Amino acid sequence: MNIGQAARASGVSAKMIRYYEQTGLIPPAGRRDSGYRDYSSEDVHMLRFVRRARDLGFSMAAINELLDLWRDRSRRSADVKRVATAHMIELRERIAHLNQMVTTLQTLVDCCSGDHRPDCPILADLEEPAEEHPRKRPSGALQRPNPRP
Repeated sequence: MNIGQAARASGVSAKMIRYYEQTGLIPPAGRRDSGYRDYSSEDVHMLRFVRRARDLGFSMAAINELLDLWRDRSRRSADVKRVATAHMIELRERIAHLNQMVTTLQTLVDCCSGDHRPDCPILADLEEPAEEHPRKRPSGALQRPNPRP
């Protein structure tokens, strides 16, 4: 099948298929006599694998490692689990960071009267240098750092 058909069958755009080939994530497709790429059902299966891994947020490096493990029939499932666990830990760290951002924004929104006056604690916070930004206490409450002597 041609690249358009492979794209439709796999859910991966033709542009991304070309990119994956250029970066070596997937092997280059075979070529027809006309020079057009020719994808097999195995190629489409591999593209679906990549698409699912991307949907789960795996990095290109991790996908490459997972593809290598997938192709290796003598692989150890512990190696696959290691890659997935590392990614899960990274996702949890990002979620924690996003939750901290939400908490900070919620505090700022709660402090803003949202009326006709120009004073706005949200803008005031954004204009502060990074070292003066509120720091989180363990309880989740925000505190300002101690003033410098």
